[in-house]
Amino acid sequence: MLIALMRGLWQSLSESYNDWRSRQRAYAELSALDDRSLADIGISRGEIPYLLSHPQPAVAPMKPAANPTVRHAA
Repeated sequence: MLIALMRGLWQSLSESYNDWRSRQRAYAELSALDDRSLADIGISRGEIPYLLSHPQPAVAPMKPAANPTVRHAA
């Protein structure tokens, strides 16, 4: 019983640490972008901390084109 409790505690701490490191990396990457690049992806510099501190809903993958053989003019 004690071993299971310790394992659960360790797993929880490990997940928390990994989440924190992931947010730190994302913050560093987003902060390195210039304001125009941030605007291109739809966020401002002031929104970075908020976005990283609140869970975002998962984005559904894009569906492939109905007819991928159709080519569009350049």
